[in-house]
Amino acid sequence: MNVTFYGASNTVTGSCHLVTTDKYKFLLDCGMFQGGKTLEARNEEDFPFNPAEIDFVILSHAHVDHCGRLPLLVKRGFKGNIYCTKTTADLIKIMLVDCGYIHEKDAIWETKRNERKGKPPVAPLYTVEDAKNVFPYLTPILYDQLIHINDDCEICFNDAGHILGSAITEIWLKDSMQEHFSKIVFTGDLGMKDRPILRDPTPIKHADYVLMESTYGNRLHEPNPTSVDKLIKIIAATYKKGGNVIIPSFAVGRTQELIFELNKYYDGTTPSPYSDILKNIDVYIDSPMAASVTKVFEENPQVFDEEARSYILRGDNPLKFKNLHFTETTADSMALNNDDGKTKIIISASGMCDAGRIRHHLKHGLWNPKNSVVFVGYQAAGTLGRMIVDGNSDVTIMGEVIHVGATIYNLEGFSGHADRNGLLDWLKNLKHSPKKIFLVHGEMDAKHDFANFVKEEIGLDCTVIEGPSTYELSEAGSFTKEDAITDVIDEEQLAGIHDQIGTIHDHLESILYNAKLAAGSNISADQLMRINNVVQELERDVMKLGAITSENPTTKEPL
Repeated sequence: MNVTFYGASNTVTGSCHLVTTDKYKFLLDCGMFQGGKTLEARNEEDFPFNPAEIDFVILSHAHVDHCGRLPLLVKRGFKGNIYCTKTTADLIKIMLVDCGYIHEKDAIWETKRNERKGKPPVAPLYTVEDAKNVFPYLTPILYDQLIHINDDCEICFNDAGHILGSAITEIWLKDSMQEHFSKIVFTGDLGMKDRPILRDPTPIKHADYVLMESTYGNRLHEPNPTSVDKLIKIIAATYKKGGNVIIPSFAVGRTQELIFELNKYYDGTTPSPYSDILKNIDVYIDSPMAASVTKVFEENPQVFDEEARSYILRGDNPLKFKNLHFTETTADSMALNNDDGKTKIIISASGMCDAGRIRHHLKHGLWNPKNSVVFVGYQAAGTLGRMIVDGNSDVTIMGEVIHVGATIYNLEGFSGHADRNGLLDWLKNLKHSPKKIFLVHGEMDAKHDFANFVKEEIGLDCTVIEGPSTYELSEAGSFTKEDAITDVIDEEQLAGIHDQIGTIHDHLESILYNAKLAAGSNISADQLMRINNVVQELERDVMKLGAITSENPTTKEPL
């Protein structure tokens, strides 16, 4: 049994790892490379494996650097299940279609340019139709359910707290040479604790092997409330100068977090000396994809944190407020750059400024010293966003050199990735030392610095992945199937399940068959796992029902 790291092995993009046993091959993510022409050219290359031989894919979340090459995988022969959370399945349909549309438009533009040079036409990386061909293979499952993949593999998704639907995946796996299962934990991207809307990353107690992200392995974020406070002050200062606030933002996750935080100030939940100023400033979400993604958020309140749930249960939509507008047409987007003398907050994708409407806003506003440009997420090397954050005095946007005259801010407290201490805190939850910890999804200095930090702080050795490479997972596994079940449902969760069963016994009777099971007596491990899975589904449905039926005590619309 081995794992081969093909993507996110020396960068933070292109996440793709192949796990191979003597019977099965499966992928952990299948993402696009982002960050400059050289890196993005890798998206055009053939896969270093035969897609038709991949049995299934485990997808951590819906960001394109983790899912963006799935249409190519299917186009080139993959026919297996793509396991992901239900929310990820909802989001990925939006993300991939948008990617296909961008690839088609880019190909048209490149073809016209080539025609003028006497060069051949350019085909898109993939089309909208290619993106839609992925949908039949999506296999959504809920958090905290133990899912039987085959006789040699069980998986469970846990909340990663990175974006809605993001997952830490526990995988119990063995080959014919092993008597017991080995447990692999794939973190995907880990989020920060105490983030708005999202729950904290789930602690994992046991693992034989850990595949762990390290994006901010050598950096610390300022607290989120500090960044929010700074943002409000930046908005007020820009208003006084008569400029606009331009925020490049990821359509999935970061945009909704910004809406949630601004909502508190606009509706008065968070008192501010700038309240009178904010009343005069409209907020524009200029991204059709962000608008669609926000609807997915509204339809999945069951995975919100307690603060966001409390808004919903009192009939308040935390993703809407009076001054918030979603632009729909290209004409609406273009009109935002008209100088009407009114300060605007323009939140637009993409978050790294490498595509989308944000490039138009930067072309028209980056030169103006009255304006502020606020970065709220990671900027990969080679992207336009990284060049601006790094202090370039001039940048090229859509073939035109633009001087950077606006004031530039980088608020890392909004980052969706755990910082160095957050990553370490997550590792500290492991009760026993894993056989190996592999560091992926980070620039080389971040990975090496974090490996040294982990060794100094908790004495664990980490293997830094430096480019495509294969590692044997040959040590004997230590888990039985029953261990996997009890690993998913610890004593605290077990007590909770029995409490829930007692509370909703009448509703579960047709599933549990008899009152003895509902009382918790003589429940086998398999029966307990089935009960747990049902409880997770009921919790989801109850939360959604509460969102739909909540009364509206305010002037805001309910979800």
